[in-house]
Amino acid sequence: MADANNSMDGKTCVITGASSGIGMAAAVALARLGATVVLVCRDRGRGEAALAEVRSAGTRARLELADLSSQQQVRDLASRLSGLDRIDVLINNAGLILGERQVTADGLEYTFALNHLAPFLLTNLLLGKLQASAPARVVTVSSAAHTRARLDLADLQLEHGYGKWRAYSNSKLANILFTRELARRLGGTGVTATCAHPGVVRSRFGRDGGPLLRLGYAIGGSFMLSPAKGADTVVYLASSPEVAGASGGYYVKRREQQPSPAARDAGTARELWQASEELTQVRA
Repeated sequence: MADANNSMDGKTCVITGASSGIGMAAAVALARLGATVVLVCRDRGRGEAALAEVRSAGTRARLELADLSSQQQVRDLASRLSGLDRIDVLINNAGLILGERQVTADGLEYTFALNHLAPFLLTNLLLGKLQASAPARVVTVSSAAHTRARLDLADLQLEHGYGKWRAYSNSKLANILFTRELARRLGGTGVTATCAHPGVVRSRFGRDGGPLLRLGYAIGGSFMLSPAKGADTVVYLASSPEVAGASGGYYVKRREQQPSPAARDAGTARELWQASEELTQVRA
């Protein structure tokens, strides 16, 4: 739960994937702390329902619509967000798992494009605003699934050997590598980068992962964390003075933990950054 003494008055938080689950729970918690919250959602109906819920917790909230699998829509979103007076916290939360390999309108493998390239591109496009708002924070939702990753930099699109869990795990490893390299690049700017494993949460997450995954969520739902509990570490990283200035870390249950050896490989982090720059045509 959010700590009531971590006031976010006067701060603006942008949260992707905020129409349900962890994203909406984090938006509600930060609104209760006094933040102005910008909810980034793909679907207007679910986005407006989430906005109403967040406004019941705190009056300062707005909705932005964007399909983050589209790089053009990410760019358009960043252009609109750059018009904000400030961005104190960017929470990269949107993500999914897909049962079958799909490609985006940009011709990229969908899971990698949405779970990694979208936050990579959005964050880079907003760096100027974040630095102008410093101290500011970038929080990215990763997963313990990163330990199962088999990331091949020569086949980031998984044109060979696609599997839904491999695609998802690779994207979550990429989230951590991105966070670590971003933290290195932002040293001394007043902008920090952290990431978190939220736990296994009751949400819409598995809806596109195929019938077996949907069945598993249906059967095991009662044993999973509530969205509010899943969002706890994310909200902590976004708001707590305890982690002010902390950068590059991977957190589980509010504690920094060592991710897998692959996630700590600085060379891979740099190579992935370069490949991501090429795939998004962005230069930080």
